[in-house]
Amino acid sequence: MSNHPTLEDIALPHGIRLRCHAQGVRGRPVLLFLHGFPEGAFIWDALLAHFSQSAHGGYRCVAPYLRGYGASSRPADVAAYRPRHLVQDIAALIAHESADSPLACLVGHDWGGAIAWNLASLHPQLLQRLLIINAPHPGAFARELAHNAAQQAASQYMHFLCRPDAEALLAEDDFRRLSAFFQTPDGKPPAWLTDGLRAQYRALWQQGLAGACNYYRASPLRPPRAGDLGAAAVQLPPELGRTTVPTRVLWGLDDVALQPALLDGLGDWVPQLQVQPVAGASHWLVHEQPAAVIDALGAWLEREARKMIANFAY
Repeated sequence: MSNHPTLEDIALPHGIRLRCHAQGVRGRPVLLFLHGFPEGAFIWDALLAHFSQSAHGGYRCVAPYLRGYGASSRPADVAAYRPRHLVQDIAALIAHESADSPLACLVGHDWGGAIAWNLASLHPQLLQRLLIINAPHPGAFARELAHNAAQQAASQYMHFLCRPDAEALLAEDDFRRLSAFFQTPDGKPPAWLTDGLRAQYRALWQQGLAGACNYYRASPLRPPRAGDLGAAAVQLPPELGRTTVPTRVLWGLDDVALQPALLDGLGDWVPQLQVQPVAGASHWLVHEQPAAVIDALGAWLEREARKMIANFAY
């Protein structure tokens, strides 16, 4: 089997097409990986290569470019990026890839994690387990954006991304502002951002950034400011966000954009929860410590499989 993913264009019944990285034999249990901003499906390639091997479960592994990114469908209307549409895309993709059984695991980072949280709440029957990587639960995010000054300050960049000229400004000077999202606290490029990976990002961003910015424009979850109540105007129903899906949260503790208080109270929404902090890792944990992510997902799959066997035995 090839160590490289294939590119597949998957047409969904509601008219959206998703370009996917895929690896592994069809018919095997499926792992689905969702990237965030300003990423692409390629961030998961090492995990696709690992978990598609028979020695590590022989899973069918699929990582889409989300709606608005790369060669996937990029609707022009901001309203097309509201959460229900993003969830619809992934629910349809699960039906395409895992029609006869629930997804073995849904893995999401950043915006991909936000979609994964919502899908697990609305459609828990579609998946067996969930792995979230540095992506706030929508209830916790709304709470912290409305009331936590530290999170409000850390999320001010969201207002920039909502500007009508955001994509043009991000593309200036060979994507200087966008590349700065990856910088270390001392303002230097991170060691993981190799020339090859930088070229993958540049090629993705050159295809257009409007869709990526529309995620922020379509969401009310942003820090309040004069003339814009943002998250302070959001009243989430208590039942929204609750899920019965067993969930593990992997969290880089040096994330400057997402404060640790976002982990508080998660058990109120997710009774079957494990939180695994990762010291020395930032928001870009998937790039910084891919082995830690592989180990966490492998352990999560093995633990849940053992639990299912034990439950069946009794």
